[in-house]
Amino acid sequence: MPASNNERHRTERIGWLRAAVLGANDGILSTSSLMLGVAAAHATHGSVLVAGVAGLVAGAMSMAAGEYVSVHSQADTEKADLKLERAELKADNKGEHKELAAIYIARGLDPALAKQVAQQLMVHDAIGAHAHDELGISEALRARPIQAALASAGSFAVGGIMPLLVTTVASPARVIPLVAGTSLVFLALLGGLAARAGGAGMMVGAIRVTFWGALAMAVTAGVGSLFGTVA
Repeated sequence: MPASNNERHRTERIGWLRAAVLGANDGILSTSSLMLGVAAAHATHGSVLVAGVAGLVAGAMSMAAGEYVSVHSQADTEKADLKLERAELKADNKGEHKELAAIYIARGLDPALAKQVAQQLMVHDAIGAHAHDELGISEALRARPIQAALASAGSFAVGGIMPLLVTTVASPARVIPLVAGTSLVFLALLGGLAARAGGAGMMVGAIRVTFWGALAMAVTAGVGSLFGTVA
């Protein structure tokens, strides 16, 4: 059965998926760990909530800034490579034609067919052909700094709200077990969904995220308890 023209592959969403999963995971883990650390230091219920809100806002802004700078650097590199490629096409079009044909020959095409394909592609869109086949730059995987920054900040905030809501409705005596337990459940669900979206096993993804989340929360709570005892 022929493939549909509307067929979509997982690689087309890898950019925003990576940023969204990373942001939500960090939102849950950072906010819950921070509140657990403060709660373990015997702080008041109000102080735990204030710490959670401050951590959520700071974390979301940090994620957005970091993702924007990182992805923008990638975008700058892509632009520089494309600029160089345009200059090479202008200076030595025949040489670039041979270079493109050599790529197709290396992939298994007959030399005569490779030259024909290279010629037709260069007539249609020379820079596009070289960007895709020589530089490995495709429209689906192009760096999009603003999209990545918004996805990271938004997903971090969504993730961070979860333990905050639990803390809001929990009694002061049950904040630590409820926040820790629900956060681990949230992390497991996120890890499983992310693994499924990426084509991997849900169980493996859930276990991996849950393990590191539990470790991070335990260490943070331990530090909070230690400083709370000292103080």
